[in-house]
Amino acid sequence: MGYGLPSKQLVSVVGGCRQARNVEVGSKLWSLDGTRTVQTTVVEVTAVKAREVVDVVTDRVTFTVAPEQMLGTAEGWIRAKDAKGTMLAWSDARKLCRERPAIRPCYEFGYFVGATCADGTVGRNYVSLVVNEEDFAARYAGCLTKATGLAARLEPVTRPSGYLRRDVPGFRVRVVSSYLADAMRQYVGGDPHHMRQRFPRVVLRDIDTFVGFLDGYAEGDGFRHKKWDGRTVISSNVPFLVELAQIIGARFTPRPKGSSSQLVITDRWQARGTFVPERHPLEPNESAWAGVNEIRRRAAAGTKPFILYDYHLDPCPGFLVNGHLVRRPR
Repeated sequence: MGYGLPSKQLVSVVGGCRQARNVEVGSKLWSLDGTRTVQTTVVEVTAVKAREVVDVVTDRVTFTVAPEQMLGTAEGWIRAKDAKGTMLAWSDARKLCRERPAIRPCYEFGYFVGATCADGTVGRNYVSLVVNEEDFAARYAGCLTKATGLAARLEPVTRPSGYLRRDVPGFRVRVVSSYLADAMRQYVGGDPHHMRQRFPRVVLRDIDTFVGFLDGYAEGDGFRHKKWDGRTVISSNVPFLVELAQIIGARFTPRPKGSSSQLVITDRWQARGTFVPERHPLEPNESAWAGVNEIRRRAAAGTKPFILYDYHLDPCPGFLVNGHLVRRPR
């Protein structure tokens, strides 16, 4: 058998990582199913001796497998010894153990996304909103919890006001979740900065979700008119407003560069019949690619051979080694 992992090679096990020799029948390993990480179970373990292994040097890390071990690449499965110059399917091993909340499309989900696009902050591993109005912060926290199941609470804070030249009281909602932060970055095209974010088409899943988005976005970056039924939203992100105007069938004329533009949203916009539902993934993409820079062959020293461990898995045949997708030959 020319495939398997040497005894000390780390394997991505659910709950952490483990040396190949310590993986047992019943152990749950991480795998990739398209763009999502999934769990698969070890149903059989075999061990054989071998005289040679290869070190696979990628953009991310170096790992060691048998020369015949199959690696998942952009072109399909390929033997490790022939993988130089290819791109391997990869997932960040540091994020495998994080909590993955079930995100539900609903009015509350749309409101959470809209308010975050208007006034929120998306960090490396958190999503937060800091506003002056307690009612706004409370609605945001409630919608976030209902849409994701994550606990969110209000915190009284102070922040500087350039206009008043003093600190003013406010309220903050902050949820630590790299999964949710990655999802928000995906929704807005990768860059969550308010001036560079794209319109989050994930909220077009159904009319309730989109109405929630409009309510959340307008509460953050808009105002309701007192003398007629409608709202106006204000932003300097013109492409964002252009896309939103097309969805609601509104006319939109950007202001000159350097000025904030305004988009009027009448409460009767649905009568125009311009809304078309779209399906976009709610879960963040957890897969990426790692380039193989070098394949180094390594022979056993002296008379002591390598012990290679191989796993038969169910339901997914592949598993992650330092985040890279591998499997046994068919």
